[in-house]
Amino acid sequence: MKAIPIAAALALAVALPCAAAEKPRIAVFGFDFVNTSPAPTTPEETERLHRLGTELRDALASSGRYEIADTAPVAERLAAGPAIRGCNGCELDYGRAVGADQIAFGWVQKVSNLILNINLVIEDADGRKLHADSVDIRGNTDESWDHGLRWLLRERVFQ
Repeated sequence: MKAIPIAAALALAVALPCAAAEKPRIAVFGFDFVNTSPAPTTPEETERLHRLGTELRDALASSGRYEIADTAPVAERLAAGPAIRGCNGCELDYGRAVGADQIAFGWVQKVSNLILNINLVIEDADGRKLHADSVDIRGNTDESWDHGLRWLLRERVFQ
């Protein structure tokens, strides 16, 4: 009778270190800005957008769940091409080019200075969506953008 629990414990002892050592390698392509409001895009919004991408990359790395892929080899092609959210799968090619198992990207849509939403997609290198989530934020401030990303990560990605 004791052989079954011991065998199960041994199987877990062997499996857990292997699973922990195999973090997916993720390419983080940051965020695009979709301004559907009548107000023009401000320099502050452009700065927030870049900061959001950095914060996403840092949060994924510090979570201990991912290894971050270096996206520098595809940065020029990415900058010259269409927005990653509407490029019909180019993110998969970029991800494979940098040896990623997963790809993360997002966009912020500005409806007005009061209503914005942050969208985040994480998919595997074959295009299967692992996370596709959105959060509405109120107010166009550093604090509201940061809070929105933290909420998405805490409540949707890291749960």
